[in-house]
Amino acid sequence: MATGPASPRKVALASAVGATIEWYDFFLYGTAAGLVFGKLFFNGLDGPAAQFAAFGTFAVGFIARPIGGFLFGHFGDRIGRKKMLIWTLAIMGLGTAAIGLLPSYDRIGVWAPVLLIVLRVLQGIGVGGEYGGAVLLAVEFAPQGRRGFFGSFAHIGVPGGLFLASGAFALASRLPDDAFLAWGWRACFLVSVVLLAIGAWIRMSVMETPAFAQVQEEKQVSAMPVGQLLRRQPRRLLLGMGTRFIEGFTFNFFSVYLLAYAVTTVGVSKQTVLYSIMAGAALGVGLVVVSGRLSDRFGRKTIYNAGTVVALLFAFPAAWLVQTGQTWAVAATFIGGLGVIYGVVYGPLAAFWSELFDTRYRYTALSTLYQMSGIVASGFTPLIAAWLVSRGGGDLWLVATYNVGVALVSLVCARFLPETLGRDLQVDEAAEPNSATAPRHRETVAA
Repeated sequence: MATGPASPRKVALASAVGATIEWYDFFLYGTAAGLVFGKLFFNGLDGPAAQFAAFGTFAVGFIARPIGGFLFGHFGDRIGRKKMLIWTLAIMGLGTAAIGLLPSYDRIGVWAPVLLIVLRVLQGIGVGGEYGGAVLLAVEFAPQGRRGFFGSFAHIGVPGGLFLASGAFALASRLPDDAFLAWGWRACFLVSVVLLAIGAWIRMSVMETPAFAQVQEEKQVSAMPVGQLLRRQPRRLLLGMGTRFIEGFTFNFFSVYLLAYAVTTVGVSKQTVLYSIMAGAALGVGLVVVSGRLSDRFGRKTIYNAGTVVALLFAFPAAWLVQTGQTWAVAATFIGGLGVIYGVVYGPLAAFWSELFDTRYRYTALSTLYQMSGIVASGFTPLIAAWLVSRGGGDLWLVATYNVGVALVSLVCARFLPETLGRDLQVDEAAEPNSATAPRHRETVAA
């Protein structure tokens, strides 16, 4: 397919749309795990055990994500960002559609949860390779002074995908319960085929990033990106994983566990919770972009730290608000968590993480940082929260304490990372003082 002029705006739009479609697919599973899968695929278990099993398969997707991150990160640094993004979109879209066709436990017995896990693994591999490429597509095309703004468009995909997934389930949940369980939830997954075609068409219309094209031209492509990353920047990689902790916890606690808790434990209606999540996600889309833009002016760490401090302060009020069971309180909780906190924390991270690493292994670095930390920070969050609630007699206070601890870990990790605002991506400034040195490398960035 012919490619048109590669302006930063066009590339940012392609990155945002493609990422939104992929995250829609991934988050459908989280919503279904909270509302449907325990009844259809683990109905041989008791209620709490079925929910634990459903959340366990949710976590499997996060365990599989590093596989996709390593695989697509390696080849993204070897042969290009664009090619890998087409493959990740195809894997995610087809895997998600297949879940919509999967027979239930009543029809095929134990093969139902087994096949569900296999398809969840495919989802994890697809989205594992997606993140680094989508971010770099936007950041590496952006002018130096606007990387926070343009990079944030790749991060729109997370709240944007959640908005679409919650909206799809909100519409499907208007059906009678029998129809919803029989086919309504499946329609949400099957729509992925149409979205796959749209996303592939958009992504094929953009060019390879200038930074990577320059690396290819100069024959500086790394033979083993992950090895170079671990030799030269292990400290930044580990600290970057720590900054991911509060982001991953916040999103999956509010969008997955708290969804199930509010409906099954507090007794709030599904539609009230889903519409509250949609409102929070919609606000999050806007604030991701705003906070990304503000990071171009005030610094990546300044904006990130502000959002993390708010997350710490909101932990106990959020627990109290949800447990009241009142509609306004539930709505305020999801809007505050998924809108305000998540939007502010997540916005500057695309540029911040990208600017920490060199082009030759940047795709691998972002994929490793995001997906390895995501196992605990994101994938296990619903399981950890469910266990803490069971230990706390059904209340959220222990989870709120855990939330505070997560925020403190992320603040400490950010404290020991450098401020990257103003870094010149045209020069390799990435080597750490105690790591192996390498020739300084020139890159080009679109103006």
